[in-house]
Amino acid sequence: MKLVDMQVKEYLNVLRSDAPAPGGGSVSALAGAQGVALFMMVADLTLGKEKYADDQQICSDAKEKGAALYEELVQLVDKDTEAFNLVSAAFKMPKGTEEEKAARKQAIAEGTLAATEVPFRAMELGYEGLMLAKSMIGRSNPNAASDLGVSVLNLTGCIKGAWLNVKINLPGVKDQAKADHFAEKGQKMFDEADAVAHDLYDQVANSL
Repeated sequence: MKLVDMQVKEYLNVLRSDAPAPGGGSVSALAGAQGVALFMMVADLTLGKEKYADDQQICSDAKEKGAALYEELVQLVDKDTEAFNLVSAAFKMPKGTEEEKAARKQAIAEGTLAATEVPFRAMELGYEGLMLAKSMIGRSNPNAASDLGVSVLNLTGCIKGAWLNVKINLPGVKDQAKADHFAEKGQKMFDEADAVAHDLYDQVANSL
């Protein structure tokens, strides 16, 4: 059964078990999906209300763009665990002959690349979501300001958590061009998101 098809308590019981996956990567993707879902909720609580007439376009855009982010982040919850399982299976492959060693090495490299690409994509989606949440600060229903703040926290957790999962896998990425891309763009997203998130949190907290 897919993680996203489990009941919440069932998922949490799997998460807290001694199984190595799901782990931090899946949790980061889920945090991102929660963050997007929250700002979509805030958008819905703003749309169609005359008193927020000036905010309709911003919230409509955020909801529309958020829908695609949400769907992909939900998929990444399971994709991250699947990528980890690829790496785990590769390390268990036989290595008695030169051919087996070569096949094992190739499988490990492919699995590690997947285990890096998935959280990197979660970072990208989380960052896009954070920018959409940012656009809604002060431009949405103020009665849901705390929800928008929690959206920011979840999206920040997605970005930072996914970055840790990228970093731990980077040494195993054999394609140097891809490794450099992950490292450089990932660090840039992390730094920018960190600064934005602190500012947004303060804005929300000071508005309450």
